[in-house]
Amino acid sequence: MEESNQKLVIGGAIAAVLVIAAVIYFWPQSETQPAIAKVAAPPAAAQPEADYPVPAPKADAAPLPSLEDSDSLLDELVGSLFGSDAAQSWIVKTDLARHLVVTVDNLPRKKVAERLKPVKPIPGKFLVNGPEGDQTIAAENAARYSSAVHVIEAVDAQMMATAYFKVYPLLQKAYVDLGYPNGYFNNRLVEVIDHLIATPDVPGPIRLMQPNVMYEYADPRLEALSAGQKILLRMGPQHAAVVKKKLRELRTIVTSKSP
Repeated sequence: MEESNQKLVIGGAIAAVLVIAAVIYFWPQSETQPAIAKVAAPPAAAQPEADYPVPAPKADAAPLPSLEDSDSLLDELVGSLFGSDAAQSWIVKTDLARHLVVTVDNLPRKKVAERLKPVKPIPGKFLVNGPEGDQTIAAENAARYSSAVHVIEAVDAQMMATAYFKVYPLLQKAYVDLGYPNGYFNNRLVEVIDHLIATPDVPGPIRLMQPNVMYEYADPRLEALSAGQKILLRMGPQHAAVVKKKLRELRTIVTSKSP
Protein backbone atom coordinates (compact mmCIF):
# COMPACT_ATOMS: atom_id res chain seq x y z
CA MET A 1 0.00 0.00 0.00
CA GLU A 2 1.28 3.48 -0.80
CA GLU A 3 2.53 6.13 1.55
CA SER A 4 0.03 8.82 2.48
CA ASN A 5 1.22 11.45 0.02
CA GLN A 6 0.74 9.29 -3.08
CA LYS A 7 -2.27 9.59 -5.36
CA LEU A 8 -4.80 6.87 -5.96
CA VAL A 9 -5.71 5.92 -9.48
CA ILE A 10 -9.23 5.08 -10.58
CA GLY A 11 -9.56 2.23 -12.98
CA GLY A 12 -11.32 3.20 -16.14
CA ALA A 13 -13.86 1.30 -18.13
CA ILE A 14 -15.23 0.46 -21.47
CA ALA A 15 -18.31 -1.64 -21.55
CA ALA A 16 -18.27 -4.78 -19.43
CA VAL A 17 -14.53 -4.84 -19.40
CA LEU A 18 -14.49 -1.20 -18.70
CA VAL A 19 -16.50 -1.77 -15.66
CA ILE A 20 -13.84 -3.92 -14.14
CA ALA A 21 -11.44 -1.10 -14.58
CA ALA A 22 -14.09 1.56 -14.04
CA VAL A 23 -15.06 0.20 -10.68
CA ILE A 24 -11.54 -0.68 -9.65
CA TYR A 25 -9.01 1.76 -8.24
CA PHE A 26 -5.32 1.07 -8.20
CA TRP A 27 -2.42 3.20 -7.08
CA PRO A 28 1.13 3.78 -8.46
CA GLN A 29 3.87 1.84 -6.73
CA SER A 30 6.93 3.68 -5.44
CA GLU A 31 9.32 1.00 -6.56
CA THR A 32 10.11 0.29 -10.21
CA GLN A 33 7.32 -1.59 -11.89
CA PRO A 34 8.13 -4.77 -13.80
CA ALA A 35 7.63 -4.63 -17.55
CA ILE A 36 4.66 -6.54 -18.91
CA ALA A 37 6.40 -9.01 -21.14
CA LYS A 38 4.63 -11.17 -23.65
CA VAL A 39 4.24 -14.78 -22.63
CA ALA A 40 6.16 -17.15 -24.86
CA ALA A 41 3.72 -18.68 -27.31
CA PRO A 42 3.34 -22.48 -26.90
CA PRO A 43 3.60 -24.82 -29.87
CA ALA A 44 0.67 -24.68 -32.24
CA ALA A 45 -2.29 -26.61 -30.90
CA ALA A 46 -5.96 -27.01 -31.62
CA GLN A 47 -7.91 -23.94 -30.61
CA PRO A 48 -10.01 -24.79 -27.54
CA GLU A 49 -13.62 -23.74 -27.38
CA ALA A 50 -14.50 -20.69 -25.34
CA ASP A 51 -16.18 -21.35 -22.01
CA TYR A 52 -18.24 -18.21 -22.46
CA PRO A 53 -18.61 -17.44 -26.19
CA VAL A 54 -19.66 -13.95 -27.17
CA PRO A 55 -22.15 -13.21 -29.97
CA ALA A 56 -20.71 -12.92 -33.45
CA PRO A 57 -20.82 -9.46 -35.05
CA LYS A 58 -23.96 -8.80 -37.06
CA ALA A 59 -23.61 -9.13 -40.81
CA ASP A 60 -24.60 -5.50 -41.34
CA ALA A 61 -22.40 -4.13 -38.54
CA ALA A 62 -19.90 -1.43 -39.46
CA PRO A 63 -16.35 -2.78 -39.60
CA LEU A 64 -14.19 -2.07 -36.57
CA PRO A 65 -10.97 -0.10 -36.90
CA SER A 66 -7.65 -1.81 -36.39
CA LEU A 67 -6.41 -2.17 -32.82
CA GLU A 68 -3.87 0.57 -33.46
CA ASP A 69 -6.59 2.97 -34.64
CA SER A 70 -9.28 2.11 -32.08
CA ASP A 71 -8.75 4.85 -29.47
CA SER A 72 -11.35 7.25 -30.87
CA LEU A 73 -14.01 4.52 -30.99
CA LEU A 74 -13.34 3.43 -27.41
CA ASP A 75 -13.33 7.04 -26.22
CA GLU A 76 -16.71 7.56 -27.89
CA LEU A 77 -18.15 4.46 -26.22
CA VAL A 78 -16.91 5.52 -22.79
CA GLY A 79 -18.54 8.90 -23.30
CA SER A 80 -21.85 7.35 -24.38
CA LEU A 81 -21.90 5.05 -21.34
CA PHE A 82 -20.54 7.22 -18.56
CA GLY A 83 -20.90 10.74 -19.96
CA SER A 84 -18.41 12.94 -21.79
CA ASP A 85 -17.20 14.57 -18.55
CA ALA A 86 -16.29 11.19 -17.08
CA ALA A 87 -14.57 10.16 -20.29
CA GLN A 88 -12.46 13.34 -20.28
CA SER A 89 -11.69 13.07 -16.57
CA TRP A 90 -10.88 9.36 -16.32
CA ILE A 91 -9.63 7.86 -19.54
CA VAL A 92 -6.22 8.01 -21.16
CA LYS A 93 -6.31 8.62 -24.90
CA THR A 94 -3.57 6.34 -26.20
CA ASP A 95 -3.59 2.56 -26.68
CA LEU A 96 -6.65 2.23 -24.46
CA ALA A 97 -7.68 -1.29 -25.53
CA ARG A 98 -4.29 -2.79 -24.70
CA HIS A 99 -4.09 -0.93 -21.39
CA LEU A 100 -7.54 -2.20 -20.40
CA VAL A 101 -6.71 -5.79 -21.28
CA VAL A 102 -3.38 -5.72 -19.42
CA THR A 103 -5.01 -4.15 -16.36
CA VAL A 104 -7.84 -6.69 -16.23
CA ASP A 105 -5.37 -9.55 -16.70
CA ASN A 106 -3.20 -8.26 -13.84
CA LEU A 107 -5.85 -7.46 -11.22
CA PRO A 108 -5.66 -10.96 -9.65
CA ARG A 109 -1.87 -10.61 -9.31
CA LYS A 110 0.11 -8.90 -6.57
CA LYS A 111 0.80 -5.77 -8.63
CA VAL A 112 -0.68 -3.86 -11.55
CA ALA A 113 1.79 -2.02 -13.75
CA GLU A 114 1.29 1.70 -13.13
CA ARG A 115 2.78 2.66 -16.47
CA LEU A 116 -0.04 0.78 -18.24
CA LYS A 117 -2.93 2.25 -16.28
CA PRO A 118 -5.89 3.12 -18.53
CA VAL A 119 -6.98 6.11 -16.46
CA LYS A 120 -5.90 9.36 -14.92
CA PRO A 121 -5.15 10.02 -11.23
CA ILE A 122 -7.81 11.09 -8.75
CA PRO A 123 -6.87 14.16 -6.68
CA GLY A 124 -6.21 13.81 -2.99
CA LYS A 125 -4.07 11.89 -0.53
CA PHE A 126 -4.36 8.56 1.20
CA LEU A 127 -5.47 9.29 4.78
CA VAL A 128 -4.84 7.31 7.96
CA ASN A 129 -6.09 7.64 11.52
CA GLY A 130 -4.34 6.98 14.80
CA PRO A 131 -0.85 7.34 16.22
CA GLU A 132 2.22 5.76 14.65
CA GLY A 133 2.19 2.03 15.28
CA ASP A 134 -1.60 1.88 15.65
CA GLN A 135 -2.96 3.36 12.44
CA THR A 136 -6.04 2.48 10.40
CA ILE A 137 -7.39 3.52 7.00
CA ALA A 138 -9.36 6.74 7.56
CA ALA A 139 -13.06 6.50 6.82
CA GLU A 140 -12.78 9.79 4.89
CA ASN A 141 -10.99 7.97 2.06
CA ALA A 142 -14.25 6.40 0.91
CA ALA A 143 -15.68 9.81 0.01
CA ARG A 144 -13.08 10.19 -2.74
CA TYR A 145 -14.66 7.29 -4.60
CA SER A 146 -18.27 8.36 -4.20
CA SER A 147 -18.85 10.23 -7.46
CA ALA A 148 -17.31 7.50 -9.62
CA VAL A 149 -19.17 4.73 -7.81
CA HIS A 150 -22.47 6.60 -8.22
CA VAL A 151 -21.87 6.87 -11.97
CA ILE A 152 -21.08 3.17 -12.22
CA GLU A 153 -24.12 2.21 -10.15
CA ALA A 154 -26.41 4.18 -12.46
CA VAL A 155 -25.16 2.65 -15.73
CA ASP A 156 -27.30 -0.12 -17.18
CA ALA A 157 -25.40 -3.42 -17.23
CA GLN A 158 -27.02 -4.55 -20.47
CA MET A 159 -25.93 -1.36 -22.23
CA MET A 160 -22.38 -1.89 -21.03
CA ALA A 161 -22.40 -5.49 -22.18
CA THR A 162 -23.72 -4.46 -25.60
CA ALA A 163 -20.84 -2.01 -25.97
CA TYR A 164 -18.41 -4.67 -24.76
CA PHE A 165 -19.62 -7.17 -27.36
CA LYS A 166 -19.31 -4.48 -30.04
CA VAL A 167 -15.60 -3.92 -29.37
CA TYR A 168 -14.81 -7.47 -28.22
CA PRO A 169 -12.78 -8.38 -31.35
CA LEU A 170 -10.39 -5.53 -30.51
CA LEU A 171 -10.01 -6.67 -26.91
CA GLN A 172 -9.54 -10.28 -28.03
CA LYS A 173 -6.79 -9.19 -30.43
CA ALA A 174 -5.06 -7.30 -27.63
CA TYR A 175 -5.33 -10.39 -25.40
CA VAL A 176 -3.78 -12.63 -28.04
CA ASP A 177 -0.99 -10.09 -28.57
CA LEU A 178 -0.33 -10.11 -24.82
CA GLY A 179 0.78 -13.72 -25.17
CA TYR A 180 -2.36 -15.88 -25.08
CA PRO A 181 -2.69 -17.22 -28.64
CA ASN A 182 -5.20 -19.90 -27.61
CA GLY A 183 -6.98 -17.87 -24.95
CA TYR A 184 -10.25 -15.98 -24.88
CA PHE A 185 -10.44 -12.61 -23.20
CA ASN A 186 -14.05 -13.17 -22.11
CA ASN A 187 -12.94 -16.28 -20.21
CA ARG A 188 -10.31 -14.22 -18.43
CA LEU A 189 -12.79 -11.44 -17.73
CA VAL A 190 -15.12 -13.88 -15.97
CA GLU A 191 -12.21 -15.29 -13.94
CA VAL A 192 -11.27 -11.79 -12.81
CA ILE A 193 -14.88 -10.89 -11.95
CA ASP A 194 -15.15 -14.03 -9.81
CA HIS A 195 -11.86 -13.20 -8.13
CA LEU A 196 -12.97 -9.68 -7.26
CA ILE A 197 -16.38 -10.80 -5.99
CA ALA A 198 -14.55 -13.19 -3.64
CA THR A 199 -12.84 -10.25 -1.89
CA PRO A 200 -13.55 -10.64 1.85
CA ASP A 201 -15.84 -8.14 3.55
CA VAL A 202 -14.00 -6.46 6.42
CA PRO A 203 -16.23 -4.52 8.83
CA GLY A 204 -14.73 -1.75 10.89
CA PRO A 205 -11.42 0.10 10.48
CA ILE A 206 -8.61 -1.80 8.74
CA ARG A 207 -5.36 -1.71 10.71
CA LEU A 208 -2.12 -0.78 8.97
CA MET A 209 1.58 -1.15 9.57
CA GLN A 210 4.49 0.75 8.05
CA PRO A 211 7.65 -1.37 8.14
CA ASN A 212 9.32 0.82 5.54
CA VAL A 213 8.09 3.69 3.35
CA MET A 214 4.85 2.08 2.22
CA TYR A 215 1.90 1.09 4.35
CA GLU A 216 0.87 -2.56 4.53
CA TYR A 217 -2.16 -4.28 5.99
CA ALA A 218 -1.44 -5.43 9.53
CA ASP A 219 -3.48 -8.60 9.01
CA PRO A 220 -1.26 -10.95 6.95
CA ARG A 221 -4.35 -12.48 5.32
CA LEU A 222 -5.31 -9.10 3.91
CA GLU A 223 -1.74 -8.23 2.92
CA ALA A 224 -1.62 -11.50 0.92
CA LEU A 225 -4.60 -10.47 -1.24
CA SER A 226 -4.21 -9.46 -4.88
CA ALA A 227 -3.90 -5.90 -6.12
CA GLY A 228 -7.54 -5.87 -7.26
CA GLN A 229 -8.88 -7.21 -3.98
CA LYS A 230 -6.84 -4.71 -1.95
CA ILE A 231 -8.35 -1.93 -4.03
CA LEU A 232 -11.87 -3.04 -3.16
CA LEU A 233 -10.95 -3.07 0.53
CA ARG A 234 -9.48 0.38 0.27
CA MET A 235 -12.58 2.03 -1.17
CA GLY A 236 -14.67 1.03 1.85
CA PRO A 237 -17.31 -1.67 2.41
CA GLN A 238 -20.29 0.32 1.08
CA HIS A 239 -18.61 1.22 -2.20
CA ALA A 240 -17.20 -2.30 -2.53
CA ALA A 241 -20.72 -3.72 -2.16
CA VAL A 242 -21.94 -1.52 -5.04
CA VAL A 243 -19.03 -2.62 -7.21
CA LYS A 244 -19.61 -6.31 -6.48
CA LYS A 245 -23.31 -5.98 -7.31
CA LYS A 246 -22.49 -4.41 -10.70
CA LEU A 247 -19.90 -7.09 -11.41
CA ARG A 248 -22.46 -9.81 -10.68
CA GLU A 249 -24.88 -8.19 -13.12
CA LEU A 250 -22.22 -8.09 -15.81
CA ARG A 251 -21.15 -11.66 -15.16
CA THR A 252 -24.70 -12.88 -15.74
CA ILE A 253 -24.78 -11.22 -19.15
CA VAL A 254 -21.28 -12.03 -20.43
CA THR A 255 -21.61 -15.72 -19.45
CA SER A 256 -24.95 -16.22 -21.16
CA LYS A 257 -24.77 -18.77 -23.94
CA SER A 258 -27.16 -16.67 -25.99
CA PRO A 259 -26.44 -13.03 -25.02
